[in-house]
Amino acid sequence: MTLLAAVRTADRTRPGPDERREGASLTWLLAAYPLWWALGLGVLAIPFVAAVAAVKLVRRKSIAVPPAFGWWLLFLLAVVLSLANLGVDPPGVVPETFLSSLPGATYRFGFYCCCTLIALWAYNLVVEGKLRREHLIRLLAWLFAVTVAGGLLGTFFGGFEYTSPVEALLPKAVAKDGFVQSLVHPQAAQTMDFLGYETPRPAAPWGYTNTWGNNFAITAVWFVVAAFCAPVKTKWRVGAVVLLTVSLIPAVYSMNRGLWLGLAAVAVFTALRLLVSGRPGGMLALGGAGCAAVLLVVLTPLGTVVQARMDNGHSDEGRAFSSERATELVMAHSPVLGFGSTRKTLGSGESIAVGPTPECPRCGGRTLGGNGQLWQVMFAHGVAGTVAYLGFALAVLWRFRSDHSAVGIAGSAVVGFSLLTMFYYNALVTPLLLTLLSYVLLAANRTTAPAAQGPETENR
Repeated sequence: MTLLAAVRTADRTRPGPDERREGASLTWLLAAYPLWWALGLGVLAIPFVAAVAAVKLVRRKSIAVPPAFGWWLLFLLAVVLSLANLGVDPPGVVPETFLSSLPGATYRFGFYCCCTLIALWAYNLVVEGKLRREHLIRLLAWLFAVTVAGGLLGTFFGGFEYTSPVEALLPKAVAKDGFVQSLVHPQAAQTMDFLGYETPRPAAPWGYTNTWGNNFAITAVWFVVAAFCAPVKTKWRVGAVVLLTVSLIPAVYSMNRGLWLGLAAVAVFTALRLLVSGRPGGMLALGGAGCAAVLLVVLTPLGTVVQARMDNGHSDEGRAFSSERATELVMAHSPVLGFGSTRKTLGSGESIAVGPTPECPRCGGRTLGGNGQLWQVMFAHGVAGTVAYLGFALAVLWRFRSDHSAVGIAGSAVVGFSLLTMFYYNALVTPLLLTLLSYVLLAANRTTAPAAQGPETENR
């Protein structure tokens, strides 16, 4: 093909103005997420984009489905079927009726569907060349910068919070609800005292510290791809190094051991993939960066924070109790479909009489299924939901095991990260959406139109 012919082909496949506008809602959701958070919308903006995605998908003559998607549909089916058990109360939990359990179950199922619709829509846009892969990667990389900025805000101005416009419009009785507060009330950090004194743990703009840590790791993967696996100017790479270095501050001060473990696991996984693909230079560069980060933490006051966190387990016993109790109850009373939603225990692991007090508002009444995605899926949706959920992730990893491109390794790393963190992080809402978008990039890596391919998708 001559150079002129190649240019003409690219012009024909490059998305036009109308096609670019089709994915504008997804771009606005991700690019303007700090704005949605500031307004008090946050994750509530996701259903609006999901509605657009649903309309766009329905209007299509055909819908492209990514590999392993059938496993995810089986998981959604298990979620629907498990709703039949909402009125079933296993022993040792706070009694609930079908109607009292329905709002929580509806919230989870609704957001599972929203994330699914957005991911499926994004996949079709990418494979058709209407949304450049490079653009989606940069949006995820941008969210890393947003997460770091929110983390710095939470670290140094942990008391920052205010009444959002959305919160102000709600009835006071509704706005004061703890769950509603987590959705519409912007705050920089969650303040905890497990070190013996009150300390802020970054949460902005994701609502919870654990969600912040989860999204930090996912978006960091794509930030590295955007900054170091694409042809960008040297000044941008220098800026990326600076941002990654600065990000260590909120990452450490979050005292999020799950984040630290997850980042280490991602680094090891990536190093092994680089070695298997015959790129020892990349593996050594990654190892050098990791060693530099560890030294920076150890040789600065950050090391003191890490040591203090390791000496204070805080939630270890409560998590162990919740996980064991959830497994016992679902296996004994509803192994196939679970109980449709989470439940509150009567008391704690020490005594059924233990409950919340002014000094310990979170004592007692632990949420079964609230301490990790695995336990939530198992308790709420039983063995059927668990097998389908795990089957999806494992099928994705197996299907793309030979894709050693930057996108292939990054996408697999994110999916593998979700398998590790499901023991202690809940995925809904934003971590699941970001993981599914990573799956979209991974699945579309070999099937997109030429104009949608970015240079970072090539094998290296």
